[in-house]
Formats: sequence, C-alpha cells, structure tokens
Amino acid sequence: MGKYLLRRILQMIPVVLGTTLLVYALVFALPGDPVKAMFGDKPVNEAVAAQIRAEYNLDKPFFIQYLLFLKNALSLNFGQTFSGQPVIEEIGRAFPVTIRLALMAFVFEALFGVVFGVISGLKKGKWYDSVILIVSLLLISVPTFVTGFVGQYVFGVKLRWLPVTAGSNPGFFELLMPAMVLGSVSMAYIIRLARSEVSSNVALDYVRTARAKGMSNTSVTFRHILRNSMIPVVTYLGQDLGALMGGAMITEQIFNIHGIGYLTYQSILKGEANMVVSIVTLLTLVFVICNLLVDMLYAALDPRIRYA
Repeated sequence: MGKYLLRRILQMIPVVLGTTLLVYALVFALPGDPVKAMFGDKPVNEAVAAQIRAEYNLDKPFFIQYLLFLKNALSLNFGQTFSGQPVIEEIGRAFPVTIRLALMAFVFEALFGVVFGVISGLKKGKWYDSVILIVSLLLISVPTFVTGFVGQYVFGVKLRWLPVTAGSNPGFFELLMPAMVLGSVSMAYIIRLARSEVSSNVALDYVRTARAKGMSNTSVTFRHILRNSMIPVVTYLGQDLGALMGGAMITEQIFNIHGIGYLTYQSILKGEANMVVSIVTLLTLVFVICNLLVDMLYAALDPRIRYA
C-alpha cells in the first residue's frame, strides 16, 4: 500500500505541472493587452504601463514568466492582482463559498442519485422506473443555465420558497437552489449508472445463491447487490467532486455567487494570468486528491482488490 501511494503521489507532479503550463499558455495567448485594459478609455501613459509590466513580469518571455510563477507558488506566493490585492487572499475569500456549494451539490447528487438509481434498478420495468428514466434524461438534455433560470422563476419568483440570488456571503438556505441546479446533471448520470449496475447484478448467480440460502431481501440488497454496484458510482462521484468546483462558473454567474467560478471569469476578462493559473492549480490538486481517495475506497468496496 505504501509503495502504491508513493507512486500515485509522484504521478500527480507531472499532471499538476502540465495542467498549469497549458493554462498559463492559453491565458498568455489571449488577445489584447491587460495593462492597456486597466486604463480603459483614458490615454495610456507608456512610462506607467512599462512600470506595471516590469512589476508583474509581463515584459519577460512566456517561459520565464511561467518559471517565476512556479518558483513563487512553492512558497504559496501567487503574486498580486492588478488592483494590488494578494492573489492568495482573493482565493481565500472565494474558495470557501465554492467548497460549500460543491459539497452541498455533491451530497444532493450522491443521495438522490443512488437512491433513485437503486429503486429504478431493483424495480426495472415498473412505471416508476420509466418516470425516473424520463426525468433523468430530461435533466441531462437541458443545459444548466436553463435549469437555473427555471428554478429561479418557479421556486424563487412564483413560489417564493428559496432566494433568487445568493450574494457574496451566502448561507445554507441561499446555496440550496444553486446546489440542486449544479448537481442535477450529475445526479441524472448517477441514476442511470446505478440503475444499470444494480439491474445487471440482480440477475447474477451469487445473488440467486444468497436468496436460495434463505437470506432476506434486505441483506441480499445491501451486502451483495449494492456493494458490487457502487464501484462505478464511487468512481464517478470521486471525479465529479473536483469537477463540481471547477464547473461552478455558470451556476455562480446565474445566482450571483462570488466563488471560485465567478473569480475565474472576472480574472479571464482582466487577463490576470497569475490568478487564473493559481485557481486552476488549486482545482487540479483537489481533483487528483479526490481520485487518489477513490482508489483507496476500491479495496473497501471489493475485497478482491488489493494494492501491491
């Protein structure tokens, strides 16, 4: 186990470096001059512009800029924004909001996705199986921004059950509807994945043998069917937790949530490469750590899996 963990941790290093290099190159290739954009409609003072470029290393070649970013990132010094605020402080204010949103969406999709998927798989061919499949297909087909606007209109404007927007410091109640919108598509995929796995495992020989020995349906379902059906679901959930944090940009824009997605969007518009790459680096670390934890869970779900 120790050697496996060490090997996986070493594999994370080129993933993080490659991701940051790619994103840094994309931001560097964006058209326009971020320094000139700071002046807006005012005339550009070339002396001041040159001073700003030197301060933020924008006058250096691309690869030198990237190496300087990596050097500073090792000490958690991601530099400053064009407004003079430390990048790490801006991320520190926005990241907890996105964490709360992503965790709420994760719990929502995991709970309802697994429950409805298991019900649909155990009762395959029944009328509620058809209803669950239709609803899941509808959620997959409709874009997130449409689901968000419909949720705002129905639950916020008409029924007045939930707030329409969340604001800069939202609580649980304000994040409830955005979390459901963010997790709705993933919930639909989990429903269909769990249904497929459960319905295929129900017909296997070991399940018939367990029932022939006199085991109750509850014991067969929880000890045999669910345990063997959850491995693909756990794999999807582990990957999706990181994706929820990185993919919350549209949801945060719809509900005016000042999280990582909102901050990333604003940074891209301003051409702040340090901010964008710092956020992507953080999200990449979250993603690879989640995948590592999922691999560790495999052995708990399936005793046949062991790590040499």
